[in-house]
Amino acid sequence: MSKRFSFHYAWIVLIVTFFTLIVAAGVRSMPGILIVPLEKEFGWDRSAISFAISVNLLLYGLVGPFAAGLMNRFGVKRIMVFALGLLISGILLTTIMRTNWQLVVLWGVMVGFGSGMAALVLGATVVNRWFVSHRGLLMGILTASTATGQIIFLPFLASLTEQEGWRNAVYAVASILGILLPTVFFLMKDSPKQSGLLPYGAKSEEEGILPVSGNPFTEAINALKVGLRSRNFWLLAGSFFVCGASTNGLVGTHLVPACSDHGIPEVRAAGLLALMGIFDLIGTVGSGWLSDRVNNKILLFMYYGLRGISLLLLPQAFDPESNKLSIFAVFYGLDWIATVPPTVALTAKIFGREKVGLMFGWVVAFHQIGAAVAAFGAGYIRTVQGEYDLAFIFAGALCVITALGIFAVSTEKEEAKLSETPEFAS
Repeated sequence: MSKRFSFHYAWIVLIVTFFTLIVAAGVRSMPGILIVPLEKEFGWDRSAISFAISVNLLLYGLVGPFAAGLMNRFGVKRIMVFALGLLISGILLTTIMRTNWQLVVLWGVMVGFGSGMAALVLGATVVNRWFVSHRGLLMGILTASTATGQIIFLPFLASLTEQEGWRNAVYAVASILGILLPTVFFLMKDSPKQSGLLPYGAKSEEEGILPVSGNPFTEAINALKVGLRSRNFWLLAGSFFVCGASTNGLVGTHLVPACSDHGIPEVRAAGLLALMGIFDLIGTVGSGWLSDRVNNKILLFMYYGLRGISLLLLPQAFDPESNKLSIFAVFYGLDWIATVPPTVALTAKIFGREKVGLMFGWVVAFHQIGAAVAAFGAGYIRTVQGEYDLAFIFAGALCVITALGIFAVSTEKEEAKLSETPEFAS
């Protein structure tokens, strides 16, 4: 076989990473399904349950930059195996919990840490370490794994919860994680160099990105110091704060219980999230393809603007006899996490591809801070007002403002500053 058509191990690494992200997405999709059953069984109010979910979402984001440093120091495979083990332990122990603080510790802390290590930072690290060509498209594919996880898990878990109880849904997810863990252990590789390869598409050693071997916590803190001095970082992090608030925190966590408030069964509501996942898969892969070809700021302007309009109109869509929610699911699904590929591309352009895992990790941290704020805030609004309308309208307005603000990002200026930044010196 000619060299041109020889198989590259980067594709195995990509596939293993994709399935890891799918299953991690399945774990993260569960809170929306569990809110109502936990209310019924334990008598906890929605704001109390939402607090545990907000802790989960917050830690999911904050662990990202440290996970990137740990991957650089100890290897991607070891961190993936540790993350999967933590997820299995955390979700299994929830089946024997009795108090709300246990939900916070198990689902909030343990699952939050585990899912944060198997998230978008993992995808960004793998793509930028193993590939030189098609990075935007491949980042789009890995990002779309979240959508695929929703498609696969949400209807199944909602149906299982309804028919067999929420504990059996948890056991099912733990079993899948148990199958995935040895797969990662035997097939995952840390870097092309470990296999005696160049990154896919590289023509010389210089094009490859070598893992950094410094202290992972120092690396993460230094990356944050660089970010806090950067106007562009604040703009990207701020936009991702709104992205997390309007997706994972609000719609991902509260759409199912909001549908329940309007007499729409949980299985049908979970089906709407799965429908979003189908179109998110299309939208995010398409966004990855576009991010290699179109001005990334224009893409982000379109994504946030359209998302904001759809959220402003959402309170009028909760009619069990109409198709408005299905239309919302299609429209919102195309836009769900389409923001990720252009944001990764801008982060890489501003801070350099060798640092993209660390810097994007902090951008994702703000994404999850936004998600945590919205998860708790929307639950609180629902507890106080008895409905979610104000939460949807406020999130929609923030998206519209973010769409306009994204044009303030300036990549050319930032690159000049970073060349003199001691923390990021080669």
